Amino acid sequence: MNPISRSFRLWLAALVVVSMCVIEVTPAFAGLASSRTSGATSIGSVRDADMLMAQRGLENKVVAQKLRDYGLTPAQSQARLAAMSDQDLHTLASASKGLPSGGDGTGAVIGMLVVVILVIVILRLTNHEVIVR
Repeated sequence: MNPISRSFRLWLAALVVVSMCVIEVTPAFAGLASSRTSGATSIGSVRDADMLMAQRGLENKVVAQKLRDYGLTPAQSQARLAAMSDQDLHTLASASKGLPSGGDGTGAVIGMLVVVILVIVILRLTNHEVIVR
């Protein structure tokens, strides 16, 4: 009844696993970047770099929600950020280096779900039962 033989499905699953492993192990190649600033980012001073780092920290959903809880709008946050002294801005930028830039980790969760679904599909192709208890 099944038009695809068991041995073909087994070899196909093995080929997929091997190709995924080969893709993961291939080295990344890098080159030199030009020393000119692009049109998208023009960081000319330490203050500009600190300002960019602090703005990326404010894009984080948790930080933005906390500021809204304190009654600050995003426009007020940006205005207060622009009015800070250089030293205060540098302190804030160095404190926000550990925060992710605007994300909350949903990409990692989606990636893990894709891997789990792929494993289930491979197991189903090789006629193994998937039992979740």
